[in-house]
This record gives sequence, structure tokens and C-alpha cells, in this order.
Amino acid sequence: MTNKDNQSLDGQLAYLKPNSHDWKPLTGISHNIISGQEAGTELAPEDQKKIADSKQYISDMLSGALQLPNLSFFSGSGASLAEVKGPSMWELWVQSMWAKPEAKEGKDGYDELAENAAKVCETVRYSELENPNIEHFLSQCDAYLLFNDDEEVSSFIVQVKKTILEACTSFLDDPNSDTSAYTSLLQKLARRRVRDPRLKVFTTNYDMCFETAASELGMMIVDGFSYTRNRRFDGRYFNYDVVRRDNESHEFVEGIFQLYKLHGSVSWERKDNVIYEKDTPDPANAALIYPAKGKYQQAFVQPHLELFSRFIEALRTPNNCLIVAGFGFNDDHLSEPIISAIKSNPSLKLIVADYAAASQVSRAKGNEGGVSPYWKELAELAASGHDIHLINSSFSGLVKLIPHLRALSPAEQLAKAVKQAGR
Repeated sequence: MTNKDNQSLDGQLAYLKPNSHDWKPLTGISHNIISGQEAGTELAPEDQKKIADSKQYISDMLSGALQLPNLSFFSGSGASLAEVKGPSMWELWVQSMWAKPEAKEGKDGYDELAENAAKVCETVRYSELENPNIEHFLSQCDAYLLFNDDEEVSSFIVQVKKTILEACTSFLDDPNSDTSAYTSLLQKLARRRVRDPRLKVFTTNYDMCFETAASELGMMIVDGFSYTRNRRFDGRYFNYDVVRRDNESHEFVEGIFQLYKLHGSVSWERKDNVIYEKDTPDPANAALIYPAKGKYQQAFVQPHLELFSRFIEALRTPNNCLIVAGFGFNDDHLSEPIISAIKSNPSLKLIVADYAAASQVSRAKGNEGGVSPYWKELAELAASGHDIHLINSSFSGLVKLIPHLRALSPAEQLAKAVKQAGR
């Protein structure tokens, strides 16, 4: 498959299984792209059967994965795009840095930095203006302020944080914002057997999509904050759970999951070195971590140290499945532990879904710029037999593929095992 073909697979359903180098289609469109046929070409009966078999394979693989005792879901920024209508990193740069954020390509003022933004870029020596990243920029500003007392830079950082907080909050009030994929995901994954460990959701996103979806479903979240009027962060709350008591007996309440916001949240505010949950935090004290240059230093500040430690612990847990969606593997401090875990934890199953997974792998293999080299390593590890499954799919597309999670009866487990053995 050529790079061009891979690029055209963006957003189309396909998968790459372990011990394979070839992407398999899950729809007629992706079949025609992979096979090089013209769009709209009618599928032959044998091709229709191959697609049906592929769909069954994915369904069985996901069903088996979700039955593992330990289940984690890792969400990157890509999960909040598309139907959800959350801002991309590029949109945050435009809103924070441009003189005319409303400008369109080709119009006067397009791509022109605001006067104060340009001055701060020059002051902190931020030079990645051809391919800018707002988090890289903020990280470089923080590094500059470690050695310089500069009120202009400090004030501009607060201004940018305010823009980020507003942008990552306001989209959920848009009537066109559709968070049904988040709702469906929690409906499917959080319905675990109560004797199994709770579903762990890790996310690098600042937004409140998971909290909104849980609220709509009436689900409880264990997020590391106290159950008091002024909610404050304390890692010990991740060790707490909720039970239903009836006289002398008790049982765990269904549908509760743990949420770990690895890079902070639009609802977190730091005061006197304590993190509180606020509806509208002060931008100057917003508890955000920029997943870019300098992130290692920031990651050792609470609560990020606690959250990161929990992430590492989850990766090392035996009989574990980690599902990754919307994450580009551009953050070394998170990508490296995942790669390390798949090498060292033989019982870890890794399922990675990305809107352009096939393109990412192809470009990484070709050593092209602008793509994480971790994609190449993931594909190579999968081809060598590691339990890694790559799915070319949007976040909402992945959620539709995930079967509803429920415990199989002993008879159903036996029937399934016999069916798989006969293939």
C-alpha cells in the first residue's frame, strides 16, 4: 500500500492485527481503497465475506479484551474533535496568538501574530512558527520564567490560559456539540462485573467531556477529589469505592469508574499548593500541564505526580487491556511507558485507534517529519507478535465497534471457545 493510499484511508475503518503487515478493510469503502479499486466499485461475494469475517474478528477480539479483569481507556485530544467540536491544538494557537483569530486562509491578516504575541515569541525565543504548537510555546515560556522575572511574559501566559479555559469549556454549551460517543463508551465499558476492578479512564484532555457524559448517565466518578463542599485533590480517594449496604450484607455499586486527568482540567485551580475543583478557576492559578518541552519537570509536581504514578501502575498490572483513542504518541512521557509496558508486561493487550493510524504508520516507516516515531515501533512490535491491535478509526467509529460489555455465562464461554477453536 502506498503512502497516498494510506492517506486516503483517513477516517475509514480498517485494522492491522498482530503478526501482519497488511491492513484489512472493515467496510466496502476501505476495501476499495486498500485494493486500489475505484470508489463505488461493487464488491464481489468473496470480498463481502472477507469484510464480514474481519468485522467478526474485531468484534470477538474486543469482546475478549473487555472480559480481562483489568480494563483501562486512554483518551487523547483527537477524541474531542469531529462531532464533539472541541478545539484542536491548532485552533487554540489561532485563538491565543493571532491578531485576527477569525481570519481565513488567503485573507488579509491570516496567520499574522498579535503584536504582544510576536513580542513574547521573540523574548522567549520561540521559533517553531511554521509548525506552531500552543503547548510547546507555553512550556518554553515557563522555562524562560525560571530564570527571568518578566511581567510581560507572565501576563501573556495568563491571557493564553484564559483563552484555553474558555475554548475548552464553551464548546460543550454549543447545541451542535455531540458527546454521544462519550456516553456510549461509558455505557459499554463501565458495566463491568462488580467483582472486577473499576474501569480506569486516563485522559490528557483539559475538557469536561467524560464528566458531562457521566452526569447524563447518572454515573459516579472517582476522580481523586474529596466528597466535601470544597472539593480538594488527594490521591488516597482513588483507593475509595462506593458500596450498597443492606443490613449485614453489602455489594459494590454498579457503573462507577475512575477518571485520571493526566494534564489537569479546566475545573482545577491551585491555591496554597492545593488543587481545588472550581466551576470557573482563576486563569492565573489554573492547574494545567503542557504536554510538551519541559513536561518532565512539570510532571513531578502534584497532582500530576500522583496521576502519572497511577498510569504507570495500571500499565504494569497483569491481565490488563489498554484501549487508546485519539492519541498521537507525541508526548514522550506517556508514549515511552506504553511502549515499555507492552515489551515487559506479557499479559498486556494494547488496542490503539486513530483517525489516521494507517497513514501514521506509513509515514513513520518512511521517516517523514511531523509524525511520531512511536507509530513505527508499534507496527514493528505488532508484526513481531506482541499483542497490539491497530485500528484505523475515529473515536466515534471505535465506540461503535466496541460491543456492549457484559459477563458471559459459563455456557456462553464454552460455546464461544468451541466456535473459535473450529476456525
